[in-house]
Amino acid sequence: MELLVATGIGLLFASGTYLLLRGRTFPVIVGLALHAYGVNALIFAMGRLRLDAPPVLSLDLESYTDPLPQALVLTAIVIAFGMTAFVVVLILRSYLEVGNDHVDGAEPGDEAAAEQGGPK
Repeated sequence: MELLVATGIGLLFASGTYLLLRGRTFPVIVGLALHAYGVNALIFAMGRLRLDAPPVLSLDLESYTDPLPQALVLTAIVIAFGMTAFVVVLILRSYLEVGNDHVDGAEPGDEAAAEQGGPK
């Protein structure tokens, strides 16, 4: 089971990195979201979650659930949502200003815009 969880987290990070390197803006947003999900899964996996265990230390030191990873993931979810909303607004503004949805603002076959140092 540990190998399956580690493989899933690795696939989330690999897919997110691939999408972050794309030329369009929508795959970049999805790549950021996949990275956020990967970080959350990694924090949960490191937190050694247990079933039917109290969330604080008790007299039985062998079976407890650490509440810190759960609090960190909850905070990370809120931050990722805010970051995604900001990036979507930033990309929409960029699209309205430039007229296309490429990350660098220029179409791939547009040599005139590349020579002038920006979009036409």
